[in-house]
Amino acid sequence: MTRLPYDLTGPIGARASLGLVVLQSDEVIEQDFRRLFPVGDTALYVTRIPSGADVTGATLAAMETALPAATALLPPSVDFAAIGYACTSGATVIGPTRVADLVRGAAKVAAVTDPLSATLTAFAALGCRRIGLVSPYVAEVSDALRAALTAHGLEIGAFGSFEEKEEARVARIAPASIRAAALAIGSPDEVDAVFLSCTNLRTLPIIADLEAELQKPIVSSNQALAWQMARLASLEPLDPAFGRLMTQG
Repeated sequence: MTRLPYDLTGPIGARASLGLVVLQSDEVIEQDFRRLFPVGDTALYVTRIPSGADVTGATLAAMETALPAATALLPPSVDFAAIGYACTSGATVIGPTRVADLVRGAAKVAAVTDPLSATLTAFAALGCRRIGLVSPYVAEVSDALRAALTAHGLEIGAFGSFEEKEEARVARIAPASIRAAALAIGSPDEVDAVFLSCTNLRTLPIIADLEAELQKPIVSSNQALAWQMARLASLEPLDPAFGRLMTQG
């Protein structure tokens, strides 16, 4: 055998490396992030965390135990600029501070965020306080999210839910149905903006069209998380075609 010489180079993420902890049952956010962060000098690494087929308070809380091991499956040699725990309701139940502590204990990372934290920051940047909320989930899960949003100073001017428990069905909710729900919830004058909650909803393709029709900002879990991670990693703003939020520094 001939031993061949080689040189070492820098990481794939020359500008930044991002990590994403995705639910085992989530079919959407990884596809959205590939569109939001095109291949280039920003590297995106994804790991999966066990999650229940049904979304309940118990299945969401159970992810707290699994989060360190799931995070540790990200490449240990990478220094991450930001890692996102990609579950809005999971972050609500476990708590953003606890999520950040668990992720930091399992990876080399400068900043940790989640869709709940990102959404709160997004609405602050947009100057919106009275929101219309669209959720896919049953009352137990949706009510916890509503409580978390109002506890952080937002007002829920209108609310609607598909009242679905099964994650596989959430991922199959048609964008046209989500669009119709957003128009219904976002139309009242007392609503300043709309939040489309859940990383497993197919929201990205309909945001720009909804904003044009409602003349109000539309924030989704995946869009907000990507926007926040880009800011934390000191990356250039993302494509404004994905919503007004992307123009906020």
